[in-house]
Amino acid sequence: MSKSFFISDVHLGLQGKQEENSKLKHLELLAEQVREEGSSLYMVGDILDYWMEFRHVIPKYFERFFCLLGTLVRHGIHVHYYAGNHDFYLGDFFRKELGVQTWYGMQQVAIGGKQFIITHGDGLDRNDISYHLFVKLVRNRFNLSLLSNFQPDLAIAIMRMFSRLSRKHGRQNMDVESDFLHGYAEALTGEKDFDYFVCGHSHIPGQKVLSNSRSEYINLGTWINGTYPYGVFEKGVFSLREQS
Repeated sequence: MSKSFFISDVHLGLQGKQEENSKLKHLELLAEQVREEGSSLYMVGDILDYWMEFRHVIPKYFERFFCLLGTLVRHGIHVHYYAGNHDFYLGDFFRKELGVQTWYGMQQVAIGGKQFIITHGDGLDRNDISYHLFVKLVRNRFNLSLLSNFQPDLAIAIMRMFSRLSRKHGRQNMDVESDFLHGYAEALTGEKDFDYFVCGHSHIPGQKVLSNSRSEYINLGTWINGTYPYGVFEKGVFSLREQS
């Protein structure tokens, strides 16, 4: 059975040239591994630090990344992109031009005979009213249509501002965020039957067996700290790994 690969929180476009080039280099290495060994790639949110989609313009910052995705799809790899709190709204470009399936919120899918719940991890706290209002603002189709008619440099600057606002809102103790996600997965075992709860968002990688002794909580970590973690599901077993 072919392998399924998972990544999250790469935040392309966030850091300086050296860090961005390093992330792209490791993405290229991972894409090569996926082509040789895998059948699918799941990108679990915040792969981009911001995204603005236009009718006739493609922002140049992510050209190498788009080429990687297009190459994977042409090689028969099923690529899935789950929107995070920085990707905001992925629009039609990924689906129509690159052949990448896009998702919002939490999804339950079957992979290799196992049940996966996949979510970036943002928006799970229903009491976080300010965040849910923020999401409605940045994913509102009218607002997005209005922005897409702006001069591209101005529109991208606005999306970068939204990205900073999202980061400022979420700037809290990452251990607290990680504990919340783990607790959410624990609570979900009483509602749903699943083998793996896969998320990102808190930037703290981890794999833990939940209290029902059969489900596992998995956080894929982040690429912004000079490390390059990813997940692999093969022959019914999920493992966290890191590129050197």
